Amino acid sequence: MSLDPSSFVFKPAPVVGAPVKGTDKLFPVRRVYCVGRNYAAHAIEMGHDPDREPPFFFQKNPDNLDFSGAFPYPPKSSDVHHEVELVVALGRGGKDISPEDAPNHIFGYAVGLDMTRRDLQGEMKKAGRPWEIGKAFERSAPMGAIVRAEEIEFPASGSVELEVNGELKQQGDLNQLIWKLPEMISYLSQYFELAAGDLIFTGTPAGVGPVSRGDVMRARIAGIGEIEVKCI
Repeated sequence: MSLDPSSFVFKPAPVVGAPVKGTDKLFPVRRVYCVGRNYAAHAIEMGHDPDREPPFFFQKNPDNLDFSGAFPYPPKSSDVHHEVELVVALGRGGKDISPEDAPNHIFGYAVGLDMTRRDLQGEMKKAGRPWEIGKAFERSAPMGAIVRAEEIEFPASGSVELEVNGELKQQGDLNQLIWKLPEMISYLSQYFELAAGDLIFTGTPAGVGPVSRGDVMRARIAGIGEIEVKCI
């Protein structure tokens, strides 16, 4: 249902738009899904069994996304970690999408960071509570421009890396994903009705670690691109 702006008690927040490489048009973000522990080595370093258990998801908010190249160190934490991830942007949605059809729903791909207040996330895990306080804080999802799917080959493989101040910290390959892109889209669509504008952060390789003010993070995914983000 389309509503007249005057129907609201105050002006609604603007739609978050992600840049699209090669155009001045923006990708309108609806929801941000994140899959947890989707690389075996990262699952191990976080103290979990890397066997192929069903995937699980948490969410960030669209206004947690940031495209400025700066990451303000968040309050109430002294242990903030970097996590480099491939981001999938959906151009079509639906329910019960088959793995075979899932690639047809992809608009494009981007490099993203799932910044995490690890100390607060750890407290929530111990208490059996949701993770949002550790994951969905302001500007916790730095991201680069979306590369349209028709411009590149389907990213079934490719290096995923993150450097901090020029030192390599995270290194993996997209072929190491426990749940591949078509599988995670299909699985997610069984529980949520996906739609154009949804983003999926697909998991991070091993090597996550802390950042401090002044650190410069450089994240890159082969065939997708590179972003540089300074912690301020």
